[in-house]
Amino acid sequence: MSDCSAQKCNTDEFYNVVLKLTKSCGELIKSRTSNRSKKVETKSGAIDFVTETDQEVEKLLIEGLTEAFPDHKFIGEESVSSGAHADLTDAPTWIIDPVDGTMNFVHSFPHSCISIALFVCKVPTIGIIYNPMLGQLFTAQRGKGAYLNGERITVSGTKNLSDALIMMEFGTSRDPEKRRVILENQQKLMPQVHGLRALGSAALNMAMVACGAADAYFEYGIHIWDIAAGELIITEAGGVVIDPAGGQVDRLSRRVLGASSQELAEQLAKELTQFYPERD
Repeated sequence: MSDCSAQKCNTDEFYNVVLKLTKSCGELIKSRTSNRSKKVETKSGAIDFVTETDQEVEKLLIEGLTEAFPDHKFIGEESVSSGAHADLTDAPTWIIDPVDGTMNFVHSFPHSCISIALFVCKVPTIGIIYNPMLGQLFTAQRGKGAYLNGERITVSGTKNLSDALIMMEFGTSRDPEKRRVILENQQKLMPQVHGLRALGSAALNMAMVACGAADAYFEYGIHIWDIAAGELIITEAGGVVIDPAGGQVDRLSRRVLGASSQELAEQLAKELTQFYPERD
């Protein structure tokens, strides 16, 4: 048996440990959501917030998982922001966004979540997205389906752009070219789709596609920790995750498109004006 195959056999143990840690961290986030006096910093001059809660949750997750699985690796949003590299290798690697939707969290807007995934041999194996404010727990293990609060979920199966509710984000970038592309795509899509929505969290946008509440989501400028859990949850719910221009998703390209069907994904990709951020 290869090292990768052997590691995959332990996923139930990995899942049980990370689920318990995630729920515990969710209680911490929930207890601080209504506190409008949160200590907030910005990253690299952009409107990109980090709070003490982001840092504390990531620390608790990494410490708890390291204690249980000392040989596992980590890619964490706050760790990378502090200078660590986002290197995805064959080693079991936990990819963590401690508070996805930090701006929402800062404003007590109840659409923030913990997003955590385990990749083994560069393959998504476990995915958890937990919004403790609304009690939404999305989970998936590779080959075992996707679930919301323990109930199995599936994508909508929508195939036509005209019938689709599309999730997209305006983001916080000050890059004028990116802003131009976002607005151009909004103007292109508005007359062609059923509707456009944004929750302010990449992970929760992907979760909405997975449970059939939305039909597709795309974004430029995200990072691997924003989408790692959502990728598995969408695919285990029967959907697809591709590059926004079509073809296989590159998880370090900072680009993603998730959809309820291959047909819808391809239609959407053909309509989009593309933008290529600097890679992770």
